[in-house]
Amino acid sequence: MSVLSTPSPAGSSPRRHELAGRVVVLIGGGSGIGLRVAHQAAAAGAKVVLGGRTPEKLAAAAREVGEAATWQTVDVTDPRSIESFFSACDRVDHVFTTAASYRVGPMLKLDDADAASPFTSKFWGQYHVAKCAAPLLPPDGSLVLMSGAAGARPPAPAPAYAACNAAIEGLGRGLAVELAPIRVNVISPGTVDGNLWAQRPAHERDASFTQYRNDTLLHQLGTEDEIAHGVLFLFTNGYMTGSTIYPDGGYTLR
Repeated sequence: MSVLSTPSPAGSSPRRHELAGRVVVLIGGGSGIGLRVAHQAAAAGAKVVLGGRTPEKLAAAAREVGEAATWQTVDVTDPRSIESFFSACDRVDHVFTTAASYRVGPMLKLDDADAASPFTSKFWGQYHVAKCAAPLLPPDGSLVLMSGAAGARPPAPAPAYAACNAAIEGLGRGLAVELAPIRVNVISPGTVDGNLWAQRPAHERDASFTQYRNDTLLHQLGTEDEIAHGVLFLFTNGYMTGSTIYPDGGYTLR
């Protein structure tokens, strides 16, 4: 008999974190990892709300996911837009956001605005998403933040970007303390062969992919579905909070 089908001990409650009938909010859900989470959550019986800046992309993503999906526009760099987004939500059980836009590069080459852009979009965007979502989440709800393996092992000179990812992991721990029993965790992927890299020049992509394969224990890239699987694990594991998981092929261990 599987663990999931084992009867609960006397006096204990049944598992509360399965996704059937739950509402999963995915900001950045119109493409990439967020869209793969939408597909997996919908397959598990959840209703999904897709958020992002581009209506056409969101509408197409919602059609792809099917009747379980709805969508609303939101800009994570604008706290008022985030407030408006969540004020339109009748129910929120789990939240994950991948939406961010930023510049990456060496400290000595980036101007201050570009260097600050990962914090402006990725860190403060997730901070304000958490702030607006928290009052709506039930006690057994959860937030999953998005960091990146560069926070633990910078692959190239990009200190502000590395610092931003590390700060998001700290944010996850801090929010887990403040919001308990709502659970807050962080997923910190390595390089993924998916939508983000598909938008970059082929020569840059190929060089980065080759380097990443050489730098990992498994000598392979991740997939968007593998990262999405990790997000669903964090949604549904009721004893996991304040933690960061690294689906990175062992990159951070080398």
